[in-house]
Amino acid sequence: MPLLGSLTRAELRRRLGSGELVVRTGPFTTRIRSDIVQVAEGLARLYAAHPVEAAESFADFQVNLLRSRGWRRWVRPQVLFDHGGDAPFTPLPLAQSQPMFEWVMNWCVSNHAHSYLIVHAAVLEKHGRAIILPAPPGSGKSTLCAALAMRGWRLLSDELALVRCSDALLAPLVRPISLKNVSLDVIRGFAPGARFGDPVHGTIKGTIGHLAPPRDSVARAGELARAAWVVFPRFEPGAATSLAPVSKARTFMRLIDNAFNYALLGERGFEVLAQLVDGCTGSDFVYSSLDEAIAVFDGLAGDAP
Repeated sequence: MPLLGSLTRAELRRRLGSGELVVRTGPFTTRIRSDIVQVAEGLARLYAAHPVEAAESFADFQVNLLRSRGWRRWVRPQVLFDHGGDAPFTPLPLAQSQPMFEWVMNWCVSNHAHSYLIVHAAVLEKHGRAIILPAPPGSGKSTLCAALAMRGWRLLSDELALVRCSDALLAPLVRPISLKNVSLDVIRGFAPGARFGDPVHGTIKGTIGHLAPPRDSVARAGELARAAWVVFPRFEPGAATSLAPVSKARTFMRLIDNAFNYALLGERGFEVLAQLVDGCTGSDFVYSSLDEAIAVFDGLAGDAP
């Protein structure tokens, strides 16, 4: 199966314009149609290692990101998202097309992939065991996720933990890591060789940039993982690095707070979450140093200091 990076820019734009670009991300395929240069460039930079399906292939999701028409095409142009004739997102300035694409991709999964319990969390794996990092915005979750992914942990997801309802295994959904504001400079300094998309300023979340996922993580997107830890991270400037236990009952309730479709799944959601938590150790984690944080996580995974 060809990779997106094997397409020339001209071929990529042609497929996007005609709706013939079908990209695989983990268990899902998405047909993407767009006439926006920023979308094409973002895909070329950030999705180069992702497989491209044949144009006639079945797609789980249909994403149309198109320029506004009429006078808006010339005055304060916008990007519009269409999903099967519905427009669930408010149009955004055209310059924010790439962040909107990532938000749309998250929306497609969290609103439709109910064969999984979906938790707002990063997921990484090492030595066959996975760690789940649920956290509210501003907790430093994505910064920590990016640092771990750049230091030998296999990235499964930055945003959505997909817990398979049949056996509580974690399905990878490997896509770019979203970083905001100062986190962009932190990770650029931490991993100088990392591949980034262009930063986008003035969004509702400030300045946003995306880090391309490691190619090995994308190549292994078919490999499931079993969770061993649920760690609730919190970045505090100047704080000492600390890892404190959280009871299974409290871990269960806090995961519910971060789950998108727990109530919708009903009894099945309760059972799969209980199975997940039963096999995990829960912890609160406070950090201010990425190097110290990585040392702690490597220690959990069994690496020598």
